[in-house]
Amino acid sequence: MDVVITRQPGVLSSYGISRYQVLKRVMDLLFCILLAPLLAPVMLCCAILIRLDSPGPAIFVQDRIGKDGKLFKIYKFRTMRHNLDNSKHREMMQRYVQGQVGDGEKSGSGKEETAKLYKPFQASEVTRVGRILRKTSLDELPQILNILKGEMSLIGPRPNVPWEVEAYQSWHYERLEVLPGITGLAQVRGRSSISFDRIVQYDIEYVQNQSLTLDLKIIWQTFFAIVLRDGAG
Repeated sequence: MDVVITRQPGVLSSYGISRYQVLKRVMDLLFCILLAPLLAPVMLCCAILIRLDSPGPAIFVQDRIGKDGKLFKIYKFRTMRHNLDNSKHREMMQRYVQGQVGDGEKSGSGKEETAKLYKPFQASEVTRVGRILRKTSLDELPQILNILKGEMSLIGPRPNVPWEVEAYQSWHYERLEVLPGITGLAQVRGRSSISFDRIVQYDIEYVQNQSLTLDLKIIWQTFFAIVLRDGAG
């Protein structure tokens, strides 16, 4: 697949990449500190509902690959039944990363991809509360802890698990040059309804065009993506 990346030269020239990274880190910390009092009751309610709905822990912890290929543990609210056999999920996701499933389809105009969801699990594997958490993206809230630890940012490519990274093509690795994020360009432009190659194209576009203006724009668009449930599942 040909990779077409739109890049705007000099986006960071006004204040430099190092200053941008400092400002972005400050924004991440301010977001967590200011919203923590508001989100704490919501997270507590989510945890209680998860425990009441199905057996197992409220928090799901999983190894992910972050910036520069560093391994870290991501925190999410559990949305699936506990202790599921993930062998089929693993095989499907590796094929998805390799472009063997989830190829984008064009609409009649030939310009936009159809809103086709690429999910490797059965609907029955997702809990009742989990479906709501996924639709509203509330399952991502525990990743505030990952932000505070400096392992993630508000904005950046979504982190993959190690066995998905093992299936990367060579050009996919450019998405690992920045901290992974809770949301990003791919999440506001399609979320789970686009192919992995398209996701990586958006991630690389972000890597090459980073700016606080772009970050704020993605945060604003994320709000509407969640409200409209665009590509969620």
